[in-house]
Order: sequence, then structure tokens, then C-alpha cells
Amino acid sequence: MITSTVRSLGSFTMDRRPLAVPAFRRLWVASAVCAAGGSFSVVAVPAQLFTVTGSSAAVGVAGAVSFVALVVAALWFGALADVMDRRRVLLAAHSGLACTYATFWIQAVLGGRSVPVLMALVACQGVTFGAIMTTMGAAVPRLVPVELLPAANSLTSLTRYAGSVLGPVLAGALIPVVGLGTLYLFDAVALLAVVWAVMRLPPLPPHPAGPRRRPRPTAGQVLASFRYLAASRLLVAVVAVDLAAMVFGMPTALFPELARQAYGGPAGGGPELGLLYAAYPAGVVAAALLSGTFTRARRHGALMAAAAAAWGATVVVLGLAAQLWVALAALVAGGAVNFVLSTFRNAITQAHTHDAMRGRIQGALTVVLFGGPHIANLLHGPAASIADPRVVICAGGLLTTVTVAAIAWAVPELRTYTP
Repeated sequence: MITSTVRSLGSFTMDRRPLAVPAFRRLWVASAVCAAGGSFSVVAVPAQLFTVTGSSAAVGVAGAVSFVALVVAALWFGALADVMDRRRVLLAAHSGLACTYATFWIQAVLGGRSVPVLMALVACQGVTFGAIMTTMGAAVPRLVPVELLPAANSLTSLTRYAGSVLGPVLAGALIPVVGLGTLYLFDAVALLAVVWAVMRLPPLPPHPAGPRRRPRPTAGQVLASFRYLAASRLLVAVVAVDLAAMVFGMPTALFPELARQAYGGPAGGGPELGLLYAAYPAGVVAAALLSGTFTRARRHGALMAAAAAAWGATVVVLGLAAQLWVALAALVAGGAVNFVLSTFRNAITQAHTHDAMRGRIQGALTVVLFGGPHIANLLHGPAASIADPRVVICAGGLLTTVTVAAIAWAVPELRTYTP
């Protein structure tokens, strides 16, 4: 009786089955260490740029530089991961990111007043991060069996989002104590744990069905990923659902205006604004800790579409919320269902894609993943200058739900997909 009760409770907590695979366990533990103590640059880079220039525009330019570098790297390294040992690509990318943070630290120690140097390092950060995201997505299916992919993706996302919460909080507390430059050194040292874990991975050579030689990635190889995507109705539907959720239903650009106008926050930001930004990742982490409730499910496509439609509904509630606590509850719920969406999006694309193409497909998906929120900001910002921001948020949520429902109806392969 006790054993069965424990097992029943275990199915509602974090799904830890992939941690039984030694290679994945080492990689995940190292990533968790890095997430807790290696994400300080999220705060350190913009803080240093603003200190040097006194301009928020410089911070915005740095964001654009990082995004462009990430897009180029995701596509190029995605092709590289299909013609080289993915372990070697991961090792080079993580080592490059550690060196980038070490260089950030050196320039800070030397005074750190050169904006061109900072922008160059931001570009290097974007390149290495894009390479890591893309190659990791292609490598994980070689480490765990297909039935464990949802659980493996949920564990990976847990560390990433936990880092996005812990990193800024710890960085804000540490800057007055140790100084801005030391945060970069912490990041570099934390990354050494991931470098060690990658070195312990088994070889991950190219699939025999891929190129017999190891040519340098070409534009044709990069374009092949988009042709491969376009040829699969299922993958097109997965990307379309994800884009609908991110582009129509990601109103983070409106949070400052919403916090001030709807919830009485002070000009320039205050607790209300901080809570709005913190609620979504809190929901993500909560869902990750309860991942056992859904990672064993078989209807991956139906669950992904349902989660995307539910995300649209939570955005509508956010737009209608008259009290701050209702808005926060909607964002927590939205973070939870979006975690389910991303878990099955990754599992579907990894399982449905041939291993010889996984690197390039992951590169294309990384562009979509990071490009969607940027497009959302470009759409929501101007729209809120024409209409009330709460109307814009509601319209985006409705459009998300309707679009996802239309995609699911038009592509039955998505509704019925099982791995």
C-alpha cells in the first residue's frame, strides 16, 4: 500500500526518469549549476552598458546585436552539427562562451569603458549561445530514448527558467558586494562544470545517412532545413502553433504601461512591474516541478495544441483583469501551459526529425523561438499606441486561440500525433 501510494505521488512530481541515463544526468546537473551561478551576465551586461553610456538605447542596440548573432549562429551551427561530432561542437561552444565571460571580466577589471569592445563581446555571447541551444537540441535525442524526450525537455527547461529567475535576483544582490566585473568571472567559472560534463559525453558522430564527408556548412545546407520543414505538414503545424502563441500572445512589451495604468504602479517601474515579469517564469517552474502529470502522455500533438489554445485564454484573462492578483494568476497559469507547449514542441520535432537533419531543424526552430518574441514586441508596441493596451492584449489572446484551433482543424496529423 505504501509503495503504491509513493508511486502515485511520484507521478505528480517532477519526472526524473531521464536522470537514470548517466550522460544526460551529468549534463543536466552541470547545467543546473550553471543556471544558478552562471547567468549573472543577463544583468551585468545591460548594467555595464547603461553605466558607460547613460543611454537605454545602447542597451537596446546590444539586444539587437545579440539576436542577430544568435540567429546566424543557430543556422550555421545547426548545419555543422549534422556533419560533425555533436559532442565536439558542444565542447567548442561552451568553451567559447566561458572564454567570452572571462574576457568580459578582464575588460571590466581594466576599466570597461569601450562600447565597441562590449558590443563585440555581446556578439560573441550571442554566437556561442545560439550554437549551444541548437546543438543541445540535436544531441539530447541521442542520449535518451524517444519515450523520455518530453521528460528530458522538461528537465532542461526547468534549469533554463530557474536560472532566469535566480540569476537576476542573485546578481542584483551581489553587484553592491563584489562589483559588476566579478559577476562575469562567476559566469565563466560556472560554465567549467558544463565543459566537464560535455567532455564526459560519449561520441555523437554524424548519422550514416548524412554527408559522408564533413564539408563546411553551406547556404544550401542551411536552406535544406527550411525545405525539410516545409515538406512535413506536422512540422509546419508545430512551428505555426508556436509562432501564433509567441507572436500574438506574448505582450511583455506592454507590461510597463499595464503596471502603471491598470494597477497604479509608479512611473519608471515598481513592485507591480516586477511581479508581472516574475509571474510567467514562476508558472513555468511550477509546471516543471509537476512535470510527471503530463510527460508520460502519448498524445503529444493534441497536448501541444491544447496548451497553446489555453495560453491564449490566459492572455485574455490578463487583458480583462481589473486587479493585479488576477493578472498575476493568469500569468502563472500561462507560464505553466506554455511550459507544456514547449515541452511537446521540442519532443515532437526531435522525434519526428531524422537524426541526419536534427541539427539544421533545431537551428531553424531556435530562430523561430527567439524571433517570435521580438516580432511580438514590434506588433504589440505600435498597436498599444492606437488602442488601449488591455484591448490589444485581449485581441492577441483571442487571435492566438482562434489561430491554434484553425491549425489543429486543418492539420489532423497534429491532433493525432503520437511518438
